[in-house]
Amino acid sequence: MSETDEAMHEDAQRRAERLVNAMVSHDGFSAWLGIEVIEIKPAAAVLRMTVRRDMLNGFGMCHGGIAYSLADSALAFASNTHGRVTVSIHNSISYPAPVSEGDVLTATAQEQSVANRIAFYMVTITNQSGATVGHFNGTVYRTDKTLAPGI
Repeated sequence: MSETDEAMHEDAQRRAERLVNAMVSHDGFSAWLGIEVIEIKPAAAVLRMTVRRDMLNGFGMCHGGIAYSLADSALAFASNTHGRVTVSIHNSISYPAPVSEGDVLTATAQEQSVANRIAFYMVTITNQSGATVGHFNGTVYRTDKTLAPGI
């Protein structure tokens, strides 16, 4: 990698981190979930949270909306690292394994393809044992609006 390429990569990395940090500071829902940002890269994010008792459904398992919300936050952070306001327009999730109270979930979001207006992301949710407990696919719309560092 040339010196110019390294500088551009470093700038993109710093911008991604700055933008996500600003988003997190205004995101009460992710704070309520107890989400911790583990890693941010351009077009990617890794988040972690612990499942609490108040997140369980009537069967004593984690409510599907909790895992969905974790994945949706990972999608939001990853897709906005480019600096354009990006909003979700279609998502789907599958749950290959149950989640219990006390499980530590990690959501890893990665851009699969991006065009001027539409981008596609895959988010994999794993538990503390490394077992996959969620497969989330997200489609986002990339607006013309610039994401301001202070949101």
